[in-house]
Amino acid sequence: MYHIRRDHSHLRWSRKIPPVLTISSGETVTFDAIDSSNGQINKDSTATAVSSLDLSTVNPVFGPIHVRGAEPGDVLKVEVLDLETADWGWSAIIPGFGLLADEFPKPSLQIWNVDKNQGYVSYKDTIHVPLRPFLGCMGVAPATDEDLSLVPPTDAGGNMDCRDLTVGSVVYIPVQTQGALFSCGDGHAAQGHGEVCGTAIETAIKATLRFEVCKGLSWVTSPHYENPPRVLKGQDSAEYAVMGIDGDVLEATKKATRGIIAWLTHFKGLSQSEAYMLTSVAGNFHLVETVNVPHYIVSMSLPLGVFRSNG
Repeated sequence: MYHIRRDHSHLRWSRKIPPVLTISSGETVTFDAIDSSNGQINKDSTATAVSSLDLSTVNPVFGPIHVRGAEPGDVLKVEVLDLETADWGWSAIIPGFGLLADEFPKPSLQIWNVDKNQGYVSYKDTIHVPLRPFLGCMGVAPATDEDLSLVPPTDAGGNMDCRDLTVGSVVYIPVQTQGALFSCGDGHAAQGHGEVCGTAIETAIKATLRFEVCKGLSWVTSPHYENPPRVLKGQDSAEYAVMGIDGDVLEATKKATRGIIAWLTHFKGLSQSEAYMLTSVAGNFHLVETVNVPHYIVSMSLPLGVFRSNG
């Protein structure tokens, strides 16, 4: 088995970055990835660490690896075999970042304890979010000679932040350049669909991935994935949801988020910042309705099983 170390990191998508490893189709690689702050936040950090973040070094990815036989037009099949998080993680409100950035201008930091044996991530022992690790970033080098930012995803993958890409998932990424030049990183212990405050439960992660070059899958022009059946440990099916209704989908999304934050502060006693971060790591967006124009409906739901106390 091959291994990618923490010092095998880079901060842009580029086919000009030389590979640190060359493998054959069917082989397995482990990745040791530091958290998305690139080590700038630790267990003892406070909100001042968020204020002083060097954003030019955040969200590193690890690699790239060259896969023999991978050519433009092929598809790289990536099987997620194992994901091991650290025993802690963090969430933050970063000024100027997130869905409601204008409404949350002050930095805030929340440190979570990861209990791997019990299968949850806790805060103040009153909120238990089921442990559901995944890699926020998985992608291949672009076809262009231009260096691309790590932040926005593309059809070549990248910073997709899709919580469904966890152990047992199979991801298909269209190859853009010879050898694919795959990299990954941005470990998360848990995240809601939407990641509304801009962070999940960020954590260092060790990932084990298997790669296969697939020919003739011409319909895969953006990332595809498949998942096995799953039962989420420690999570009941009850949920509370708020609908956001507006002629603009983005504004409807904001309305739903504001609504769930208001419910959390009123009924669960959380501060505005705590509610915003909990919504980011455990809440889930659904596009409920699109045909009754001119209005759209987006709901934000929160599983009630994350609360461990009455109220």
